[in-house]
Amino acid sequence: MPAEEALPVSAPPAEAGWKRPRTAPSLREVYASIKVPAQSASFWRKLMAFWGPGLMVAVGYMDPGNWATDIAGGSRFGYTLLSVILISNLFAMLLQHLAAKLGIVTGRDLAQACRDHFSKPVSMVLWLFCEIAIAACDLAEVIGSAIALNLLFGLPLPWGVVLTILDVLVVLFFQNKGFRVIESIVAGLIVLIFGCFLYEIIVSNPDYFGILAGLVPRPEVVTTPGMLYVAIGILGATVMPHNLYLHSSIVQTRAFVQDEPGRRMAIKFATIDSTVALFLAFFVNAAILITAAAAFHHNGRHDVADINQAYELLTPVLGAGAASVVFAVALLASGQNSTLTGTLAGQIVMEGFLNLQLRPWLRRLITRAIAVVPALVVTLIYGEKGTGELLVLSQVILSLQLSFAVVPLVMFTGSKAKMGVFVNRPWVQGLAWLVSAIIIALNLYLLYETFFG
Repeated sequence: MPAEEALPVSAPPAEAGWKRPRTAPSLREVYASIKVPAQSASFWRKLMAFWGPGLMVAVGYMDPGNWATDIAGGSRFGYTLLSVILISNLFAMLLQHLAAKLGIVTGRDLAQACRDHFSKPVSMVLWLFCEIAIAACDLAEVIGSAIALNLLFGLPLPWGVVLTILDVLVVLFFQNKGFRVIESIVAGLIVLIFGCFLYEIIVSNPDYFGILAGLVPRPEVVTTPGMLYVAIGILGATVMPHNLYLHSSIVQTRAFVQDEPGRRMAIKFATIDSTVALFLAFFVNAAILITAAAAFHHNGRHDVADINQAYELLTPVLGAGAASVVFAVALLASGQNSTLTGTLAGQIVMEGFLNLQLRPWLRRLITRAIAVVPALVVTLIYGEKGTGELLVLSQVILSLQLSFAVVPLVMFTGSKAKMGVFVNRPWVQGLAWLVSAIIIALNLYLLYETFFG
């Protein structure tokens, strides 16, 4: 690759440091479609204009794939692993900040940036890994929604899987109404999930001092093999690779002024947006673990490890008639929310890596089919047990792919030629590489334990 040249402050960062000419804007049908007030506007007006992408990113941190690891952690070890959820979210906040900054400064999403920087064979490998990861993530959403429909309405799992195909039409319909409409739907479902778990925490009557103690990291998390395995599972299920591609794209739906002050404003408010939204995701993940700890661990049930068990036992153990139903409603909302963002991520990745413009309905139909077919086959052959194992496998696949998204992101945002005056400061770059190394090492350990442990 030719040597990169330093970027002058006056030049648009998107035009320098890349070896290929600019491609079409990311998600071009909604690119720069949301107006942003002038620099002189109030803080709150500007914040409300940028508010939204963070919530869509937060969805990936509370999707059905996270539930099994949180339930297992709470039922087996009480509140001890709350510190792992907190640390995972802090890692996520840094990485999502970098993803937003890449999109705002360069005008490229992470997939486009990879295509521009790497050779075609390397780009194709990265694209293939990313498609596998998105299919795995979509698989978790399909299974989670099917399980929720089964728990709430008794709908057989295969029918629940087939019904999720309709999500494609829903996403397409609402995106044609404007990107703010999709953001509003996501926000509404997050509020519903938040409310459901607020109820679960209240009726489970947890030990609040135990919760505070659980937020402090303890040596036994690392020294106890069983606890370490669950802790790494929580980390692997929390930091989602497709969210980095998604965030770097959807921040570009804001029509901010493309100069240095405009970009600084956009980075500031996009970071506030994603950080606050990820705190909401932290609450949801922590609430799942807290509910499992209070309802199961402290009642002698240390063996609850999947969604179906938790649903069946919540009401009998807690004595609260609505506990199981509220749990299932939150699961359904989580699955539907994840579908909305997952299909967008699929579109971003295919268009970014391949520079291929497909009709949105066709792209989403392909993405959905990749997830629905294996889920349908497994539910028909193996039933409930098979879907639970498939859910775990989807998280392992996501863990395997994570480093292929994190490393390019840290490379690009640390490049002076690509980012100009917005390049990561040395301490930020050092912290980003440290977080990347920790995530990669722990996920490699998780994979080793899964297949050989």
